[in-house]
Amino acid sequence: MKVVVPELTSLESNFPAAMLSGVGTKESWRKEVHRPATSTHKWWAKRLGTVFRGIITSAMTPDGADAVGAYGSSLDLAGATVLDPFSGSGVTGVEALKLGAKAVCFDINPVATLVQRQAVQPWDLGALETAYKEVESACRSEVDRLHRTEDGRTVLYYFWVATVCCPECSDAVRLFDSPVFSKNAYPKRVPKAQIVCPECLSVQEGRYDFVAEACPNGHAITQRGAVRGQMATCGNGHSFKILGALNGSRPGYEMYAKMVANSDGSKSYEAITDWDLKLYDECVEALEGLPQSAVLPCGRLAPGNNTDQALKWNFREWRDFFNARQLLSLSLIATAIRDLTGPAPEREALCALFSGTLEFNNLFTSFKGEGTGAVRHMFSHHILKPERTPLEAHPWGTPQSSGAFSTLFKSRLQRAHEYKTKPVDLVERGAAIERISGASKPVSASIAGSWESFASIEGQAAYVATRNSAATDIPDESVDLVVTDPPYMDNVHYAELADFFHAWLQHMQPYTGYSDAPTTRRLGEVQHADPVEFGKAIEAVWAESARVLKPGGLLAFTFHQARISGWVQVVESLRRSGWVVTAVQPVKGEMTTSVVKAGAREPSNLDSIVVCRRVVDGATNPNSSVEEALATATKELTDLRDAQIDVGAGDVRSVIRGSLLAYLASTGVDLDESVAAQVDSLATESIKTLLGSGPDSGDH
Repeated sequence: MKVVVPELTSLESNFPAAMLSGVGTKESWRKEVHRPATSTHKWWAKRLGTVFRGIITSAMTPDGADAVGAYGSSLDLAGATVLDPFSGSGVTGVEALKLGAKAVCFDINPVATLVQRQAVQPWDLGALETAYKEVESACRSEVDRLHRTEDGRTVLYYFWVATVCCPECSDAVRLFDSPVFSKNAYPKRVPKAQIVCPECLSVQEGRYDFVAEACPNGHAITQRGAVRGQMATCGNGHSFKILGALNGSRPGYEMYAKMVANSDGSKSYEAITDWDLKLYDECVEALEGLPQSAVLPCGRLAPGNNTDQALKWNFREWRDFFNARQLLSLSLIATAIRDLTGPAPEREALCALFSGTLEFNNLFTSFKGEGTGAVRHMFSHHILKPERTPLEAHPWGTPQSSGAFSTLFKSRLQRAHEYKTKPVDLVERGAAIERISGASKPVSASIAGSWESFASIEGQAAYVATRNSAATDIPDESVDLVVTDPPYMDNVHYAELADFFHAWLQHMQPYTGYSDAPTTRRLGEVQHADPVEFGKAIEAVWAESARVLKPGGLLAFTFHQARISGWVQVVESLRRSGWVVTAVQPVKGEMTTSVVKAGAREPSNLDSIVVCRRVVDGATNPNSSVEEALATATKELTDLRDAQIDVGAGDVRSVIRGSLLAYLASTGVDLDESVAAQVDSLATESIKTLLGSGPDSGDH
C-alpha cells in the first residue's frame, strides 16, 4: 500500500506558521472574497483556507524540505485521499481538491452538507443564469409590488420597533433605546443622522449627537429612549423588566420609517403612511390565502444554548422569526425555486442561495447604518438574539440593496463559480501578500454518496455525505490524511442555529436525499457542554479515523478552547483511541475582532494545529520532558510574536495547555484535576514571561 505522507513532515517540524499567519490574516478580513467557494451560505467557525492549504501541503512535505515553496507551488497530490470528519463549510475538501487529491467530506448536519456540495461541485453558468431568470419571472414582480410606495418607488428597507405594554398601567411602550435610527458608520466624520419621534413616529434629519429636538408635531425628543438594558420605562414613568412585561407573548411590532430608492439614484428616509399600512395588511391577507403547497417554514424551537434567548422572548415556531410580508415574499421565491424542473446542481445552488438570504431577511436583523452594508445579519452574536428595532429588507432586492437574493446571486454564486473555475491563492512575496492563480487546480468534483461509488470515480471526486463520522462505510486503511476542525466543547451549537435554515430547506429538498426530519439535531453530535460527554463523542470519531487511515498516515486538526477541561478531554480522547500527539503548531485562527472573541476574558487570535499519528505505527511524542515540551511551545509562540503576529494571553494559555497535556498523556499520566492545575500554573507563568503580565490561572 502506497504511503504518501512522509515519515517526518514539515507539519511536525519546520511548519511555516508565521507565513501562514500572515496570509491567513489577510484572508480573515474578507473570507468571502479570498475563498468564495466555501462562502455561498452561512456556516459557523469557518476556518481559513490558506491555513488548511498549508496544513495539507506541509503534511505532504518531508522534514527539512521547503514547506513555504510547497504551499505556493502547484503541488500535485493525485492518488491521495483526504478525509474531513467535521467538514462544516467544506474548507478541507476544497483545498484538497485544488491540490489534486480526492476529498471525503462528512458532517452530521444536513445544512453543512448543502454548503459543502456548493463548494465542490461545478455549475453550468448558463444553466444557472437561466434557472435564476425563471425564478425571477415567476415571482419578482409580485415581490416588488409588495415593497413599493404609493407613487411607485421601491422601498429598500422598512424600519420596525418592538412594543410591549406596561404591566402597571397598560401604556404601550415602543422599545427604542435611542431615537437615532440611522447614522453613518463613521459619525464623527459624517454627523448627519435620522431621528424618529418615539411618541408620534414622525421622521426628521438631524445630528447623531443632538441634545434636544422637537418633532413637527411639537413633541420633545431627547437622546434617551424608553429602554435601558433589560428595563423599559413607560410614558407614565413606570419602570419594568421587558421580559416580564411580555407575559408569555411575543412583542408587538410597529413600522415607523422606510428607506426609498428615488428615480435619480438617491435614497430618502420617509415616515410610514396609511398607504404603507394598507399594503402590509394586504400581505397579511395574502399570506393566509397561500396554497397548502407553498413553501413556508415549519417546526418549533427546542430549548438549547443558542435558542433559549429567543424562547425567553416567546418565539416558539420558526415562522415567528418573520413578519407577514417577509413570509409571503420569501415563500414566493422559495416555491418558485422548489418548482424548477430537475434535481440539477444549478437548482440546488439556488436553494442554497435562498437559504443564505434568510439570515438577512427576518425579525432578528438590524440596521448597520450608512456607509456600510445596511443589514446586520441575525447571527452577528452567534445566538438567536431578538432585535428590538428590526430592519425589514426587500428580499429580492435591487443593486442598492444589501443581503438580497439578487445581490447575493452575484456576490456569492457568480463569485464562487469564477473561483472554482480559476482558483486564486494568497502567497507571500517579500513584504507583500499577493493573489496568484495557477497554483491550484480548478474545483469541479463529481459528488458521490457512498464510498463504493466514490472509489469508482475517475478524476476529481468528492464523497460528501450527512453522517455521523463515528461510523462510516470507508474500508480499513483507505485514507492518507485526516484534516479537520472539530466542534469545540462549549461554543456555538451549530444544529440549534442551522434549524433556522432547515425549517425552509426540508420542504425545498435541494438535492435528492436531503433530510426531511423536523430538526438537524442528531444523536452523536460531538458538541456538548459536559466535558465527559464531549470526550466520549469525539473519541468515537478519532477511533474511526484511526481505523480508516493508512499505516503511516496522519491526523491534523485545529483547536482552541477557553476551558482547560476541553483540552483535557481532547487529549484524553486521542490517547484512548490510539493516537499520540507529535506536534502542536500555533497559527492564525479566526478574525481577531469577531464578536464572540471580543467578549472573551482572554481573546484568542491563534488556533493550535494538533498533529497526531497512530500508536500502532510506532509514533511517539517528540519531547522527553515537561520542560522540553514547554520550551518547544514557547519557541513557537515567540517566533510568531517576533514575526509581528498578534499573540495574546488566551493564545499562550491554550497552546501551552495543549502542548503540555499532549506530552503528559504520552507518558501515561492521568490528566486529573491536579495535573490540569499544574499545567495551568505553567501556562500563567508563560503568559507573564512572554507578554509581561497575566491573570490568575483557572478554568477559563
